[in-house]
Formats: sequence, C-alpha cells, structure tokens
Amino acid sequence: MNPSAIVNNPIAVVSLIFLGFILLELLLGCFRQPRGQRRDVLIEVIGSSLLLGATFPLIMFLADSGLDTLVPQARGALAGLPFVAGFALFLLFDDMTQYWWHRLSHKVPFLYNLHRAHHSAPYMSIRIVYRNNSFYYLLMPGIWFSAALIYLGLAPVYYVYLILKMCVIFGAHSSVAWDDKLYRIPVLRPLMWLLERTISTPSTHSAHHGLNADDGVTNYKGNYGNLLFFWDVLFGSAKITRRRPAQYGIEDMAPVSWQSELFWPLVRAPKAEPAASDELKELAR
Repeated sequence: MNPSAIVNNPIAVVSLIFLGFILLELLLGCFRQPRGQRRDVLIEVIGSSLLLGATFPLIMFLADSGLDTLVPQARGALAGLPFVAGFALFLLFDDMTQYWWHRLSHKVPFLYNLHRAHHSAPYMSIRIVYRNNSFYYLLMPGIWFSAALIYLGLAPVYYVYLILKMCVIFGAHSSVAWDDKLYRIPVLRPLMWLLERTISTPSTHSAHHGLNADDGVTNYKGNYGNLLFFWDVLFGSAKITRRRPAQYGIEDMAPVSWQSELFWPLVRAPKAEPAASDELKELAR
C-alpha cells in the first residue's frame, strides 16, 4: 500500500492512532474492563464502526458534493492561507463548536439521548471514545465545518490537526493515566499546570465521566473540552482536581437497552425511557 495513501486518508489516520492506543492498553492489561458486559462491547464496536466506516465518509462526501454544486468557484480558495491561520480555523470551527455541541448535549434532553451511550460505560478506556448514538456525530456541526474547510483547500492542515486532536482525545479517554506520572515530577509542575489548562487530560476528562457528583472529583456538567480544555477554562465549566473518580457511569438514570442507546429515536425502550424522560429534564436544569 502506498504510504501517502494512508497519510492523506483521515479515516486511516484515525484508525491507526486508535489501534495504537488499543495495543497500549492491551500491553498494560487495562483494555479488558472487569465490569464490561456484552452490551458494552456491542455499543462500542457498532458505534465506532458506524462513525469511521459510514458517518464520517458520508459527511465528507455530502459536504464536498453540496459545496461543489453551490459554490464550485470556492474550491481551494484558502489553499494559500498560512498554516497557523488554517490551524486556528479548525480550532474555532471544529474544536470550539464541538465543545458547545457537547455542552448542549448535556442540557437538551433530545441531544442527551444521542450522547448517553458515551456515559453509560462504568469505566474509562480507549473503547469508549466513539461510544455514542449513531446520529450523534451525523448532527455534529464541527465535522461538517471541517469538511467545508477541507473543500476550501485546508486538507494538509487538517491532517496535522487531526493527528494532534486524536492523540489528545484518545489519551484523555484512555485507562492509562499518563498525566498522573508527570504530576509526580517536581520539575514538571509548572508545565503540568499549563498543560492541564490547555488540553484535555485523563484527570480532567475522567471527571466528566464520573458517577457521583458529590465525590469531590466528578464534573459531568463541565469539563466538556475535546482537544482544548482551554474552552472549559474560558467559558467557566472547568474543574481541575488532578484526581480520577472512583466510579464511572450515569447517576440516577434508569438503564436502557444497547439498541436504544445506539439507535434512539428509531429504537425506543418501552419501560426504561418514560422513567428516563423525567431524569433527563432534571439533568438539563
């Protein structure tokens, strides 16, 4: 296979980084979660496969085709933009919009139903990175904006941006607490103070997945950042403790089937979801 074909293929890039983190967790013995169940495996495998194999390529195709029909003269219009400026555009139109999309998903019951699968896992692991409802990413504005920026000629910038973003996001979800080791090195304390306020780390992002809001660590109504944790600092949703919650999951919500978590509203849980409806309203307060 031509190496450039891999480098210039975002799906291949993401898949390779994903595989790298899977191998890391396997080597360290923390990929197979002790509380994992068959439903978790199904949600994670199907959810990840749908995003990488269908949703992402579909958005890229539809955006490219639509823009080519509407504004064919705009193709490559930003190709001459300096790299730093192009990178800043992806931070604003992809990462910042994803922060607000994520934050909104914890406020609006309809959107939370598309996102709850990501939080129902009782563990942190690379396994849960793309554990979301099949429609969650299809509606995510940042992916569509990224496709538009690629159409405008920023594909070379996007590949660099994507590699950096995936490494940070995968590292923040991983069960490998790499930041904990660095916190213990005295000479690195100033660097870690800056780092944890700039990008998502295992400590800050695991707090977003915590089960108990009263444990002193959990902040599931904050710490929304993906690549940049700076958005949480800037918009007042940050909580930094340098610790990880003792438990993960969704607090005070009735469970639903894996089919419902992946394919709601096409698939509804007849018993669990009416009860969950009131709890979603409470969550949105």
